[in-house]
Amino acid sequence: MSNFLKKMNNSKRIIEEKLKQARRKVEKKTISNNTRLPPGQTLTSKFPILDLGIIPDIDISNWKLRIFGLVKKELNISFEELKNFSQTQEISDFHCVTHWSKFDVQWGGVIAKEILDSASILKEADFVTLYSYDNYTTNIPLKVLLDKDVIIAHQVYNKPLSLEHGGPVRMVIPKRYAWKSAKWLKAIEIHKGDKLGFWEVRGYNNNADPWKEERYSE
Repeated sequence: MSNFLKKMNNSKRIIEEKLKQARRKVEKKTISNNTRLPPGQTLTSKFPILDLGIIPDIDISNWKLRIFGLVKKELNISFEELKNFSQTQEISDFHCVTHWSKFDVQWGGVIAKEILDSASILKEADFVTLYSYDNYTTNIPLKVLLDKDVIIAHQVYNKPLSLEHGGPVRMVIPKRYAWKSAKWLKAIEIHKGDKLGFWEVRGYNNNADPWKEERYSE
C-alpha cells in the first residue's frame, strides 16, 4: 500500500473517531464545577495534537495568506508581511470538541480584524470560510471573526508555531470549539450567506459554542 493510501485510510479512521467523540455523552461525574470550564469538558495541562492525519509540507518562504471575496482590496500576505502588522499576545482558553480544554494558552500574532479591515470588507458580507493547506475548510459568521480576541497566530508561548499545532500560521477563535480555529491557514474568503465546512457537512454543529455544548447537530 502506498504512503498516500495509508495516510488516507488513517485520515478516515481519525474522522470516524472524532465524529464518535462529538456524539459522546459525558457522564455526570466528569462535569466540573469550574466556572471557566464549559459543560462536558475535562481540563488538561497537555496540548493534544489533533488533525485529519495528513500534515501539509509548508515552506514558510512560500507561505501566503489570501484574503478574497467580498472585499474592495484582495490581499496576498507573505509571512514577512504578516509580521509587519501590529503584533500582539492573546491569552485565551482552548476548547476541543473531543471533550478536553486547556486554560491560558498564550498566542502571538495579529488580531484578525486588523488584517480584514485592511482588505475593506463590503457591507453585504456576513460569513467567512477559512481554507487550510491540507484542504480543510470551516465556516464562521463574520461578526465572530471580527471579535477582538480572534488572532491569526504564528507563535504559541513565545515560540514559533510548530507544524503539528498548525504552523506556520493558524486561526484562533477562543469562543468556539477548536475545529473552527483552522490550522495551516491558507485563505480567508468573505462572502454573503453561509457555506458549510469540512466538519459541518459531516454533522458537527454549525455554531460550535462550547458554553452551549454545540458539538453535533442532532
